[in-house]
Amino acid sequence: MDAVQGTLDELGTPLREVTFVVFDLETTGGSSAEHAITEIGAVKVRGGEVIGEFATLVDPGGPIPPFISVLTGITDAMVVAAPKFSEVLPSFLEFVAGTALVAHNAPFDMSFLKAACQAGGYPPPANPVVDTADLARRVLTRDETPNCKLATLARIFRSSTEPCHRALADARATVDVLHGLIARVGSLGVHTLEDLRGFVRAPTPEQQRKRHLADGVPGAPGVYVFEDARGEALYIGKSSNLRNRVRSYFTASETRSRIREMVGIAERVRTIVCATALEAEIRELRMIGATKPRYNRRSRFPERAVWLKLTDEPFPRLSVVREVRDDGAAYLGPFGSSRTADDARTAMHEALPLRQCTERISARVRRPACALAEIGRCGAPCEGRESEESYARHVRRARHAMEQDAEAVFSAMEARMRRLAAEQRYEEAAVDRDRLAAYVRTAARMQRLRSLTGIPQMVAASPAFDGGWDIHVIRYGRLTAAGVMPRGAHPTPYVDALVATAETVVPGPGPTPAASAEETECVLRWLDSPGVRLVQVDGAWSLPAYGAGRLVERIERAYRHQRSDRREGRPLR
Repeated sequence: MDAVQGTLDELGTPLREVTFVVFDLETTGGSSAEHAITEIGAVKVRGGEVIGEFATLVDPGGPIPPFISVLTGITDAMVVAAPKFSEVLPSFLEFVAGTALVAHNAPFDMSFLKAACQAGGYPPPANPVVDTADLARRVLTRDETPNCKLATLARIFRSSTEPCHRALADARATVDVLHGLIARVGSLGVHTLEDLRGFVRAPTPEQQRKRHLADGVPGAPGVYVFEDARGEALYIGKSSNLRNRVRSYFTASETRSRIREMVGIAERVRTIVCATALEAEIRELRMIGATKPRYNRRSRFPERAVWLKLTDEPFPRLSVVREVRDDGAAYLGPFGSSRTADDARTAMHEALPLRQCTERISARVRRPACALAEIGRCGAPCEGRESEESYARHVRRARHAMEQDAEAVFSAMEARMRRLAAEQRYEEAAVDRDRLAAYVRTAARMQRLRSLTGIPQMVAASPAFDGGWDIHVIRYGRLTAAGVMPRGAHPTPYVDALVATAETVVPGPGPTPAASAEETECVLRWLDSPGVRLVQVDGAWSLPAYGAGRLVERIERAYRHQRSDRREGRPLR
């Protein structure tokens, strides 16, 4: 029989012949590294017909958070006799063998599945993956749906199953959503599995239409700003090669729905060429903080930093504040939220008998002591039990713990956690560990920042790609000048010119007197990079010998142990 050449339409695997396994996982949280699976549900379909289902509860190896139980209806009692996922995984991998996997928000479910495979010694699934959430964003318009949540799409496609945050029910609803989306894309020429996956990866019509915005962008380091028709900044970014980076926004490699939406609104791209990559990174931070573009998520509100303040009054206390003032008080921070600052304050109170009341007191005004005085947690200066001189010892220890040595707080909290663990009060011990982590991490960060922000001027250089040198002038942790010295040139004229033209800095109060903490951290990362040379340093660049940085690894080790305990089903330590 003579061979017959197939048509182009016959290339690939027709969707009617593809076996899909649509699956959903319920978990104890959002991180595959720290949380565990509580339920798995999967539906195998082919040609629009269901040919099998797989469902089971899973013992996560630890308590299910209350808010997760409220959301899913899965309680500790329900999973106590359930198998662990390591016991379920071989059967599930056999169930999905040779199929295409489908999930709503597939990166989330796949991250847990891959983590489970890695923990069990299995290779990660090589199945092709289809994300119905991503596909819906490509197919449906804003007029059709306000969002692409599973419950919303299930209503639009009239699913016979209502999603309810239970794995099998959500998987069944996702099957109906998948079939509805496949019917939509069929009219767009999508008939094979390869077409379906390529359809999601292809640039949108808006991306293709806006490609001209990248014309004329220079191939140099700098900052780019997407602007709308009114000139308002929509998104700000930085790159060591502006041309390549801006062009990538108009290709299939840009898959973020939020950014694709931004590209559809943008009318121009403004670029600012910088001398070095570090200057571009710093300018990006400053511009985002100043203009707050609505499509940027990071670094928009540096002014929202929170600090823990040791107040400047006759009997100081620890107070959570949002402003650093030139008032002689000691500050610890910055923290990302008031809650984290309060956790650090609680950790410090475990080691230091500072008063916790908020009233302003003095040696002349007496008030009844609170319960903390009766249990030895406060010296009760309000009743006159401690004078200003004796109370000042606690204040000096607190300032020392904030700025120099974290050992006293660490030892006190560690002793408390050991006691709680010995009493099998593991959840309380975990809360205290989080409080200690908030204190240690922030103290280490602040001490590292202060090591640079206390230097009036530093000049440093790093090798450039062309054999020259990138030179930067840093004053009080702020980048004040950047330039490039050509290969073979004498450095003195270039360094002198940069120093002479550098921004004048008048330092303010606190650990970050001239720049945001994020900017100073960018400079510190650059200083730690390979090949950097110190040219001039006005003062000493050093960290406290017994600073909090030496304790960070012990904190991280505790979190690694927790993840290991959860995987192996041991109680949290």
